[in-house]
Amino acid sequence: MEYFVAVAEELHFGRAAERLGIAQPPLSRTIGRLERRLGVRLFERTSRRVDLTDAGGVFLAECRRVLDAMDTAVRRTRRAAQQQRLVVTTRPGTGPGLLAEVVRAYERLPGAVPVDVVFTHDQLGALRNGAADVALMCSRGDLGEMATADLAEESSVVLLPPDHRLAKRSAVTLAELTREDAYLEFPPPDPLDKIVDLVSFGRLIVVVGASVTNRIGDSVVAVPVPDVPATRLVLAWPDDGRNTAGPLFVRTAQAVVAGRAALDRAF
Repeated sequence: MEYFVAVAEELHFGRAAERLGIAQPPLSRTIGRLERRLGVRLFERTSRRVDLTDAGGVFLAECRRVLDAMDTAVRRTRRAAQQQRLVVTTRPGTGPGLLAEVVRAYERLPGAVPVDVVFTHDQLGALRNGAADVALMCSRGDLGEMATADLAEESSVVLLPPDHRLAKRSAVTLAELTREDAYLEFPPPDPLDKIVDLVSFGRLIVVVGASVTNRIGDSVVAVPVPDVPATRLVLAWPDDGRNTAGPLFVRTAQAVVAGRAALDRAF
């Protein structure tokens, strides 16, 4: 399988053999045996080029899925053999202050394990490939195969330059925003300070969760967008029963959020 993927990606037997650290003739023979075993041609070969057939393209996609699954299995197996740790992933700037508060509360509890925090813009990818156990993330919809626990919900605001024609409004509609040339449906995968800079320069208009309003300074304006669904702050994790430390972390996060809400109501 690895030999086939190398040839399919290089589309050159010589380069593929060099990449694999083997001679070209054994590689060619291996691919020939694979085609005979499958009963299909995976490559169209001429004296000048190598191309994937339609069947080869399908087989390449399937092989990549299998190899990804094997890599995930290796990572999870190695982590299981090591001292148990809980790896939590989040996007930089998500839930300001909340994650640190949750981690501190969790690590004080009996039965807690050490926590590692990984910052990434692809939290679901980190969960799927076994690089993380739990993700703290924002969501407006279903996360597929992941189990989730809601922590909080926040309304949506649009970030605008102060001199924009909509910046003085008490609220704007999504229809109004979609007519703006600088509008993007989703925030770019950039740190908040870069997003704020782009907005202040008039290069970007984007809807975000209202929690960012205490971190954007005075170079941009946040205006409510009532017809955009609220953003949910959730914890997500693979629903496979392997993460024994996760449930305690989830309960701790829910307790911390509930305590914050009670404090807000008191004042």
